[in-house]
Order: sequence, then C-alpha cells, then structure tokens
Amino acid sequence: MLADFLFSFQSFNTFFNLFGYISFRSGLSLISSFFIVFLIMPYWISLQNRLFPSGQPIRSDGPVTHLSKEGTPALGGVLIIFSIVISTILWTASFSKFSYIVILSFVLFGLVGFSDDYLKIKHRRGVSSKIKFLFQIIITLFLLYLINQYIIDLTRLYLPFFKNFSLELGFFYIFFAIFVIVGSTNATNLTDGLDGLVSMPLIFVFLTFAVFSYIIGNAIYSEYLLLNFVPSSAELVIVCTASIGALLAFLWFNSHPAEIFMGDTGSQSLGGSLAVISILLKQEFVLAIAGGLFVIEAISVSIQVIYFRFTKKRFFLMAPLHHHYEKKGISEQKIVIRFWIVGFIFCLLALSLLKIR
Repeated sequence: MLADFLFSFQSFNTFFNLFGYISFRSGLSLISSFFIVFLIMPYWISLQNRLFPSGQPIRSDGPVTHLSKEGTPALGGVLIIFSIVISTILWTASFSKFSYIVILSFVLFGLVGFSDDYLKIKHRRGVSSKIKFLFQIIITLFLLYLINQYIIDLTRLYLPFFKNFSLELGFFYIFFAIFVIVGSTNATNLTDGLDGLVSMPLIFVFLTFAVFSYIIGNAIYSEYLLLNFVPSSAELVIVCTASIGALLAFLWFNSHPAEIFMGDTGSQSLGGSLAVISILLKQEFVLAIAGGLFVIEAISVSIQVIYFRFTKKRFFLMAPLHHHYEKKGISEQKIVIRFWIVGFIFCLLALSLLKIR
C-alpha cells in the first residue's frame, strides 16, 4: 500500500526507486513492526492490568517457580498480530496474494487463540482441546481452498536433498497439509511455556523462511540453487521480517521475568502462519527441520500421553520437555538459552538444504 504509493514518485526523484526493492522494504517492515510493539506494549500491559487484574492462571501441578507468574497479562499476541498485519500491508507491493493469505491466517488462528486466552482470564478455564482442534481444521481447510483457488496448485510435494524431484499427491495432499498446519499451530503453542522461550526460535525460523522466500521468488536464484520457482512469492519476505521485528520487540517485555505473555493468541497464529508460508513456498520439510525444536516439544507430549495410557506412569517428570528440565532443577533462564541454541542449530541445518541437492 504505502510502498506502492511512494514508489510512484520515482519519476520525481530516484530515491523513491528504493521502494521497489524488496530488500529495502523488508527492512522497513521489520523496523515498523518493532516500533509498533515496542512503543504500544507498555500501554497495552497497563490496560490489561486494569481490565483483567487476575491475569494469566497458572497450573497448580506445574513447577513451583511458576506460581509467581500468576496474574501476568496474557494477551501480548494481540499486539504482535496487529503490528505484523499493519507492517505487511504498508510495505507489501502490488497487492501480493501471498502476503495477504498469510495475514488472513494470522487473524483466523489468532481468533481461536484469543478465545482460549480470554476464557482463561475471565473464567479460569479455556476452550476445550477438541473444540480448538475442530476450529483449527476448519480454518486450515478454508485457507487451503483459497490457496488452491487463487494462488498455487496444491497437489505436488517437493522433497529436499533431490534435484527437481517431487511427488504428485493429488487429493491426498490436503490431508498432509492439514497435518502440517494444525501440527505447527499446536507444536508452537506447546513450546510457549517459559519466559522468552518460543520467541527467539520463532525469529530464527521466520528468518530462515525469509531467505527461502527471497530465493524461491527469484527465477535466477531458484534455478541456480535447484529450488522450485514460485512467481511473486518473494513478497513473503515482508511478512517474515515484520514477524521478526514484532517478536524482537515482544521479547524485550517477555524476557525473564516476563511482564506479559503472548498467550495462545500469539503462539497459535505464529505457528499456523509459518506452516501456511511453508505450503505457499512448497517447503513443508524445511519447516519440519527449521522448527525442529517445536517438533521435539510436541513429540515429548505425545510420548508422555501414550506412555501414561499404557503404563499409568510418566515417561518425563512433566511434559512438554522444557518442564521436565525444570522439574530436574535446571533454572528457567538456562533452559531458555539452551533451547534457543538448539533452535538456531536446526535453522542452520534447514538453510544448508539450499546447497545439499
């Protein structure tokens, strides 16, 4: 919107040519989303303290150190989504369908998360898992319909490590895509359990997909690196960098001890939107690798549930995995930093796929 308007002045001054470059606009989207969150967040925290003084409820069976977090505002995700949407709209060029479908995913998954957060704050009990799961599937099917109808054909699955090789899944791709989007939504949500834990790994993954978006949206680079070319997908760089800026600013307030949580509003919307980006780029396996930390957290919960069902005993002291280490006596800050390192390594592995073919 604003990018197109400013670029139209290029005939008056060559400076305005800059707004035609995605690298320049991606920097602007990061900066604008950062400052939207950074400047508004103190007022948003104060407003929540007045409207919802009870704040975030804390599980009584969790680590003892978490009891002090009772009452912390839990709607930071609302401001994260707001900043990402505004920055993306401002700096996306030529009405990019790619960017706007991701914006829609942010809003829809954010509404599901917001419903859960609001009910927890007001009534100390959120939306049931079955209802959340049902709405996630409905939203996913709606988004897949729009993508298939107006953007790209959703039948082909590209595999890493192979040159120009893909599988034609036909109708069965829908089931695979549902698994990817719903799985990513919930895996990210499960990881959001300690101050600052999920923010930095999400920043790493969004940065990874910013690189992939730029390359896959460029015919020359994608051909050189033997990646599938998806025309106009480079605009996804804007939404990725906007997400990075918003998360960096949020981390300023969410670092230990957290002044605010992102809640399900943030974690579900960010996880679901990342999956949508991976599907638009046809890089679903890159998401599984770059988001390896989220996958591990989700698997730890699955192991805990299955093991308890058959043995009536716990495999971990507590799931997800970060709580297991808390129960073992490791400090929250140390767990967070170590998980950040693991997340960073997974993203480096994902970026290595650019040349391993």
